[in-house]
Order: sequence, then C-alpha cells, then structure tokens
Amino acid sequence: MMDGAKPEKIRCDACPVMCYIAEGKAGACDRYANHAGELVRLDPLTIIHSGDQKLVPFLQGGDEWDGDIIKGERPFVTAVGAGTTYPDYKPAPFIVSQEIDGIDMVTVVTEGIFSYCGVKVKIDTDRHLGDERDVIRVDGEPVGHVTTSEYGSKMLSLGGVEHLTGGSKKEGRVTCDALMQLCNREAVTMQIGDGDHVVEVVVQAGKAPIIDGVEEKLMRVGCGSAAIGMFAKQWLGHADEVVVVDDHITGVLSEHEAGKQLDVPPTGIKLLGRRSTPGRYFQVANPGTGWGGTDIEDPLTILGPFKPKVAWEGLRMLMVSTTGEQYGYYELDSDLVPQKKPMPDALMRTAELIAENCEPSVCSVLFMGGAGGSLRAGVTENPVRLTRSVRDALTHVSCGGAEAYVWPGGGITFMVDVLDMPTQSFGYVPTPALVAPIEFTLRVSDYKALGGYADQIKPVASVRQVDARWLAPNPNAGDPMAHQNYRWSKDRTS
Repeated sequence: MMDGAKPEKIRCDACPVMCYIAEGKAGACDRYANHAGELVRLDPLTIIHSGDQKLVPFLQGGDEWDGDIIKGERPFVTAVGAGTTYPDYKPAPFIVSQEIDGIDMVTVVTEGIFSYCGVKVKIDTDRHLGDERDVIRVDGEPVGHVTTSEYGSKMLSLGGVEHLTGGSKKEGRVTCDALMQLCNREAVTMQIGDGDHVVEVVVQAGKAPIIDGVEEKLMRVGCGSAAIGMFAKQWLGHADEVVVVDDHITGVLSEHEAGKQLDVPPTGIKLLGRRSTPGRYFQVANPGTGWGGTDIEDPLTILGPFKPKVAWEGLRMLMVSTTGEQYGYYELDSDLVPQKKPMPDALMRTAELIAENCEPSVCSVLFMGGAGGSLRAGVTENPVRLTRSVRDALTHVSCGGAEAYVWPGGGITFMVDVLDMPTQSFGYVPTPALVAPIEFTLRVSDYKALGGYADQIKPVASVRQVDARWLAPNPNAGDPMAHQNYRWSKDRTS
C-alpha cells in the first residue's frame, strides 16, 4: 500500500460488533459509515434551543454558513446523533459548558448502548388484552408479557435482557427491532396470549390502540361503582335501577351508598357476580372485549330473577358500560322479566355524559434502561461518583433533552416518555442492543469534584456540526438546565 493510501475497509469501534465497513457503505447498525476512509456518524447531532429567538432553518435562502449553529440564547446539545464511548474508556463525545443565570453548567452527552433496557406500555382501554403474565409475541417471537393492570389501563412490559440476549438469535433480533420501532413512535403489531385466547393489538405511542382490527375510542370514566357515585343524580327520576357493567367492579344504583343517600328504593335486582360491599359486585362475567371489559354482548346475562316481593311491573332499568358506549333500556313486564325498550332521551343524555367524561384511548410508551458502569465511565473515571451525584440531585439526567424519572436505589435506572424526545432518537446495534441518548447536566464545579474529564470541557458555542438538527423545545419535556432540578438551588433558597 502506498504511503497515504486509505484502506478499502475501516473498522468501526462504536459498538462490540466492530464492523469492517467498505468505502461508501454503512455498518450493520446504519449509524456509522465509511466516507472516503473516514468513520462518520450518519444521523445529525440534535440541538434544542430554549431561547426566545425563533429557529432559523439551516442555510435558508442560500445564505452562506458562518460556522455558527447556535442561534438561540440557551442551546442544549442532546445525545441524539452524538456517538458512543465504546469501548468505554473514552470520554463522552460532547462535554459542553455554558453559563445559565450566572452559574457555569456542563452537559455530558453520549449515546448509550443498552442491553439492559425495555419498554413499558400503558394502553388506555377496558378491553381485555390478556391475563397477567400472558406472553406477548411479535412475528411469533416472545418479546414481553402482560403485567399488573392499572385504573382503566392495561400494562405491558416489553424487552429486557432476557429477551434480547437470553433466547434465540431471532428472539433477540425481533425484540430489539420492536423496541426501537416503539421508541421511535412507529406502530408495532403484537399478539397477546396463547391457544384459544389470542388478541392482536397494534401499539403506537400517542395513538389509539387497534384491538383485533378495531380502533379503541375511549378510556373508562371509572369503575362501575365510581360511575354510580358520579352520575347518580343524573339518573334520578328517569330510571328506577341502573347497572354499570364492569369487568372489575360492577355498580348497582339501588344498593350503592350513593343511591341510598338519594332515597332510591330497593328494586329486587339480583346480580350473578360475587357481592363485595353494597352495590359493588366482582366477577359478573369473564374478561373480554365486550361490555365494560367483559365477554358479554347481552348485559341481561349477568342478571338473575328479580325478587317478586320487591320488584314491580314497569320498573325502569338502565344498563350501561363504563365508557357509555354500550347501553340498553329495559322495563319489567308482568312476569318481572326485563324487556328492551327504546332509550328515553333523558337517559341517552346520561350515557353521552359518561362518554364525554372519558378521556381518549391512547398508547403511552416509556423507555426504561439502566445506565451501567461502562456508560458512566464516559462521564468520570470513577463511575460510582456519578451515581451518587445523581442520587444527591447534583446531576440531572435527561434523554434527548427530555426529563427522565430516575428510580431510587442503586445504579442509574431511568424511564422517559418517548413522546417528549426528538423523533428518531433511538437506534440499535446488532449485538443486539438499543442505542438511546442520555445527558448528564451539572455545575462545572460539581463535575470537577466527581472526577470528570475537565480538560475535555468545551464552550457550547464551539460545537461545529454542519448538518446539526435544530429543534424547538418540547414544553412537556422540561428544561434540563432549570435550577429547580438541582439540590444546590433549593439549599440556596431555603
């Protein structure tokens, strides 16, 4: 090889795969490429402006670039597009400082390679998506499980190191791909359950779930008992009995304390579920995608015979779901059997009121990861000091500029709402692992005290990235440099 000649392939050391990349080609992760023998990062560095000035599109109107990409008053260099520290002894790609309200601050920016990561999905729906611990599959591969339900929402736990590295190669690849799509706000189709109970769900952050081909509309206003308490007055004078059908807690107006305090007389109604406290019934039907998250389409199937000594001919009964989307009006005939009748306008308005008080059904996707010792080594040569600094609220953790929730206890285990982050914030490496941005912001004095790479600090104005992506701040994402994030600000004002 002649002196000065560049090799046909170069080796990328950005992750453990260590690709050999030919000229003009990208590595397996599609994040790094060989341009004329130089290893370059393909995605642009993303910078958020928190100043009062409006964003100016890059090179608008053919203006020549003056070398300054910082046009706002408070730029924040995110880790999106910044690159990694692998093999971990190297300082973070960007360690930038600026003065904020008289305080010298520094932000340490890196893209972390996360094998220990996953996604928590909250799906606002009454529909039964699966029993707790049911396996969730994508392309036939297990990628997670159904976890504990919350009020009006089903919760999924996806990913994790057991699926990424503990199964077959295909399981790891499919899991990694599904996580990256979810985190990048793309739709993922998954199947929940086995055998004769399989539900197909399409999940996309910020969108309504599509359950067995039907787009969900509303999240429940509350359980059946709560709905009785909320709307009892609206039913007075229009119905003698109201049953709010719910997979968890079905409410009965005449027996409920709200009904008793409003002097609703007993009706002799009998529900087939397990009675809890007065007016509250459990297990009236099996879970499903019908009324109130049950498996029923005809609400009368949850009723037993009315008591002849209490009920009366002509008794008016409304049955309604927890979203107000399903409803039926009945009157008892001479044999005390409910007969369906046209819905009176006054009761129709109460069903509409229930629906009006329901929030739209939506999928929430939270990325969850553990910032391990290797990632922290890009911040300081003594990684445990960074952990302690985060715990002591001296260092603020953000992801793509979005505020992260850091779990208590050991390590730096954090969660972040992907909708608060810039689009396309996540990548992957085929080990497999997810690549996610993470930033640590603190005072320069605190950074030096924890043994940070002080000699690598550069003013933010010195950042020169011709193809940088500029974004306006997301009002829901928080401000990583706001003084109220830090303990020293509270100490100063107390």
